Amino acid sequence: MKICDLTQFYSPVSGGVKRYLHEKIDYIHGQASRHEHVLIVPGAKTNLKANGRSRVYTIRSPVVSRTAQYRALLNLRAVEEILDRERPDIIESADPYQLGWRALKVGRALRIPVVGFYHSHFPEAYVRKSATLLGRTATHRVMKLSRAYVRKLYNQHAATIVASDLLGRVLRGWGVHNVRVLSLGVNTEIFRPDESGTEAVRRPLGVQPDQNLLLYVGRLAKEKNTTTLLRAFNTLQRRRPNEFHLLVIGDGPDRTQLRKLQLRTDNVSWIRYCADPGELAGYYRAADLFVHPSIQETFGLAALESQACGTPVVGIRGSCMDNVICHDQDSWALENTADALADAIEESSDRKLSVMGRNAARVARHRYSWPCVFDELFCIYRELRSE
Repeated sequence: MKICDLTQFYSPVSGGVKRYLHEKIDYIHGQASRHEHVLIVPGAKTNLKANGRSRVYTIRSPVVSRTAQYRALLNLRAVEEILDRERPDIIESADPYQLGWRALKVGRALRIPVVGFYHSHFPEAYVRKSATLLGRTATHRVMKLSRAYVRKLYNQHAATIVASDLLGRVLRGWGVHNVRVLSLGVNTEIFRPDESGTEAVRRPLGVQPDQNLLLYVGRLAKEKNTTTLLRAFNTLQRRRPNEFHLLVIGDGPDRTQLRKLQLRTDNVSWIRYCADPGELAGYYRAADLFVHPSIQETFGLAALESQACGTPVVGIRGSCMDNVICHDQDSWALENTADALADAIEESSDRKLSVMGRNAARVARHRYSWPCVFDELFCIYRELRSE
């Protein structure tokens, strides 16, 4: 079977979607069956990179975000030509915009099933926040149009994959009829507990032996709610000076706020991007607590990786990420405010984090693994091909 993935959410410094795609390629390479994989993404120049049974097509596209290095894939004719040449058995589209619509058009013409992976809950993450500037009535109308857009787009797919039951229920409530829930996974060979070397990670960051190291991994952006995280840490510095050190791994529009916080305290470290999963796992293991402030998360891959490394998570209750937490959430914030998140971090840090982390790692290893995820996904592919 030949699978083709299309996405615009791909860059040299992108996170979850890129991780999912490369884990899928590794899964295909590890299979005895002769599956093939084709990936079509935007890039600085048009190129083809082949490696065994996988091919990555990069199409020259303009930059839309210099920090995240995302690009808008506008050359849809080139996409059509690649799909016509490759003739995959399944097309998986991770794009709710022009690329997603073109995938559907080509799929119909070539009689290829098109699967939509709803990675980003964009009406809530982007549309609602922008619409609030217009007032309550306008926001209601914009959200109604957004739900209609999602319904119209994804009901044309052979299946719509979401990463959590909660998000699946939301889309079904909006009228999307073909929803399939597929949890994401974690590479437990890389992301696993290992206490050796944690001091070598903490020392260069300037973390004192008696400090709690807090870690955030992800984009610095409104949809990730990082402003609340930074304000919460500022509150912690006032309440309990020098008891906490924050390490941020990621970049984005909110970097200015992060830099201002760094000017006010020596207890903040910043790494723009960590490309090596093994190195990233070392940061997860070195932290005492992983802080995930997002309330629009569709899964929470970084939170799962942290737990697999033995580091528990604290955040704000009520997002789709709740289902991927492998320990209790008794200390989590119940509202989206900096004070509530600061309270949650304080309460969590006073618990036996090492015990929570070890238990969470065992659960994560048992419940989530990429081979199990892709075994289930390929069952969906085979079912759609036979229809």
